Amino acid sequence: MVDLKGQYNDIKDTINSSIQDVLENTAYINGPKVHEFQKNLETYLGVKHVIPCANGTDALQIAMMGLGLKPGDEVITANFTFAATVEVIALLNLTPVLVDVNEDDFNINIEAIKNAITPKTKAIVPVHLFGQSANMEAIMDIAKTHNLFVIEDNAQAIGANYTYKNGTKAKAGTIGHVGATSFFPSKNLGCYGDGGAIFTNNDDLAHTIRGIVNHGMYKRYHHDVVGVNSRLDSIQAAVLNTKLPKLDTYNKARQTAAKKYNKAFEGVDKITIPKIANGCKTICDACDCHVFHQYTLRVKGIDRDALVKHLNENEIPCGVYYPIPLHKQKAYVDSRYNDTDFAVTNQLAKEVISLPMHTELDNEQIAYITSTIINYINE
Repeated sequence: MVDLKGQYNDIKDTINSSIQDVLENTAYINGPKVHEFQKNLETYLGVKHVIPCANGTDALQIAMMGLGLKPGDEVITANFTFAATVEVIALLNLTPVLVDVNEDDFNINIEAIKNAITPKTKAIVPVHLFGQSANMEAIMDIAKTHNLFVIEDNAQAIGANYTYKNGTKAKAGTIGHVGATSFFPSKNLGCYGDGGAIFTNNDDLAHTIRGIVNHGMYKRYHHDVVGVNSRLDSIQAAVLNTKLPKLDTYNKARQTAAKKYNKAFEGVDKITIPKIANGCKTICDACDCHVFHQYTLRVKGIDRDALVKHLNENEIPCGVYYPIPLHKQKAYVDSRYNDTDFAVTNQLAKEVISLPMHTELDNEQIAYITSTIINYINE
């Protein structure tokens, strides 16, 4: 699904040199590479504060801790996403409120958010799924009306732009009160282990979060807030700092691959190609509105799982993100949920399939993947 070795070979010398620097100066925790990456990412995103941490799940949890959410507070998020988003809500004894998503772009549905708000609602967590931003302008309007926090789950859309109605742009993850991302190796900006970061333009919130990630300490052995141990190590920061200047190029390569997939699947009735949200009618090089962490099709009138089996038999990796909605997961089953409220999520779980998507995809690979799928459908 992701050719990490091919990407590494292209930047091997720079990566190795950067890691060697860490090994020689032995500043493995909170070393110069971490601070350098933090500053560089702040500049790239156009955000005041980046706080690196150990992984994307921690980033979400720490963001909620920093906002001071209390047990019993309700947090609205999408049903169609990876479990980490709802996992941290439950871990903090907050109340997850799952809502349906849009049929076309898979992101959280605005009307569903509005219908889910109660006096106990304190936050919304939009997930920028598969590489493009949710409708942040509408979400921020809702949040302002109801005095809610917005925590952006940006684990899949680093580098994507959101375009407001007036034409101005902002990077996904920097629009809400706080954003969180993951640097898992397969991400568009990935390290060689676990890593994550939190973004905010709020000075006070940033200060609180900087303490939380380091055992609640601002001064050694002085614990001012309840914290956790969640720090990005210097070796991972060195990798990320090498890759960051290439992120836009990496995202362009993903867009190019997506265009080729789209062209190959034109006119195939049983396939629905990814919808570009945010007002774009096509994959837009100018604004990077979709950076294709995943290239996800919907298939209708065929057995999706049989197609997965066929692709595997032909040595084509693929993924199903996500086969079981969160409201049906054993850990998150709740009598509050009515299955009929999740019609889109339930349907997507039966139809979606994600194809290989990475910076090293070439024409021959894409031709083989697409022809194998089309031939299977036409049999």
